Amino acid sequence: MTEPTKRTRRLAGIDIGTLTCRLLIADLAPGHPLKELRSERRILRLGEGVDQTKRLSPAAMDRVIHCLQEWRSVIEHHEVEVTAVVATSAVRDAGNRAEFLARVKAECGFEVELISGEEEARRTLLGIRSGLPAGVTDILALDIGGGSTEFILDRSGKSPITRSIDIGVVRLCERLLLHDPPTNEEVGQAREWVTRETKAAVANMGDYRQAMFVGTAGTITALAAMAQKLSTYEPARIHNYVLKLDTIRELEQTLLSRKKVERIGLPGLEKNREEVIAAGAIIIRTIMETLGQKECLVSDLGLREGVLIDLTSLLSQ
Repeated sequence: MTEPTKRTRRLAGIDIGTLTCRLLIADLAPGHPLKELRSERRILRLGEGVDQTKRLSPAAMDRVIHCLQEWRSVIEHHEVEVTAVVATSAVRDAGNRAEFLARVKAECGFEVELISGEEEARRTLLGIRSGLPAGVTDILALDIGGGSTEFILDRSGKSPITRSIDIGVVRLCERLLLHDPPTNEEVGQAREWVTRETKAAVANMGDYRQAMFVGTAGTITALAAMAQKLSTYEPARIHNYVLKLDTIRELEQTLLSRKKVERIGLPGLEKNREEVIAAGAIIIRTIMETLGQKECLVSDLGLREGVLIDLTSLLSQ
């Protein structure tokens, strides 16, 4: 009896997000942690202007396609067996998404899967689960993106419950945070919006209060890096770091007191995140206060890892 499906496979996953595009190349075998070979992320703002226009701009599409063409060469160099590419909020919302998806296929050779907020949450959960500390069972996970935010309640013996709200760092900046730095009125309106949507999201979710609060994606990992004043991004120091609400409040105040140009070079803040990090801090602080959470366990693993884990499962069937 042969077992070809049990062998190690070299896979690539690409997450085309509203703000950031991410690449992960890894070796995976069923039942084993993924072995990362190459990891990249670029802040390209595909979703720039989509909240107002409901269209992806030619310039934004060009930025992403140029990046994907580069990554195609990287993937070929690594002799990857299968590549999975997913797109999320900005592409979901864009009226010209078919044009973008067709361009990616024609110019980059990638077939893109456009996933719903709920499917995004399911695969994000797979990524988070793969790297939790021993003994952690019930979790309430939060994934703050550029165009949307996902809540995932996953409890032992029960099916995960997911909720997706149309608030992300790019959307919040473009809709409400119009001054630099934002005015107190704008910040107040942002908090009201996030509070209202958060309450609606968890209203029928069940008891999340006993679950460990876990956060993933760029806003939360950036705040964890800033909290530790890291000069370079160190996944080992960010993953499973405990980010306290009081620390988030202090960082939010630091960010909101500065203009975008004055945020450049703040310890731990990656380049090109200066414009949206204040919006991210507002979102995570407001959600934690609304849910009564005092600290957040940071996961450096999320959607792109979940895409590969899910792909491994499919290939093993």
